[in-house]
Amino acid sequence: MLHDIVVDEFERHLSGNASRAFHDHLDQCSGCRAEVAAMAEVSSLIQEFRSDAESVPQPSLGFYNRVANRIVDDQKREAWGLFSPGALFFRRIAFASLLLLACLGGFLVTHETSYVPSTSDGNPDVAIVQHNISDGHAANADRDQMFVTLATYREQ
Repeated sequence: MLHDIVVDEFERHLSGNASRAFHDHLDQCSGCRAEVAAMAEVSSLIQEFRSDAESVPQPSLGFYNRVANRIVDDQKREAWGLFSPGALFFRRIAFASLLLLACLGGFLVTHETSYVPSTSDGNPDVAIVQHNISDGHAANADRDQMFVTLATYREQ
């Protein structure tokens, strides 16, 4: 446990300006003497580290920005790597799609048939719709009826 005089004057001791009372206390108290010696050693290590840090060359301008961008790019690559396997993969997919399209097109061309709708007796199925002129004519009602007929028409 440090006494108050050691706590108050330790910084002055490091700079070489400690009072006589401080030195007298250290002569009498072995616990404070050991603590001051340990703190002085730590302080000297910190000063040595500071002097070494000043002599270390600094990185070039933009170094930290490039490192941060590379970290972000690596994280994106890891996250989306499953969804972007590379250009070769997409070329293979495109080639396979074109090959499939060519095969299906060739099949349709060689198996082309014409469709002629016909009734069960073999005659072509023709629907002729004509408006009966003799009936009364209501334009809106006829138009609505025609829309209903067209919307519900099913081929049989």
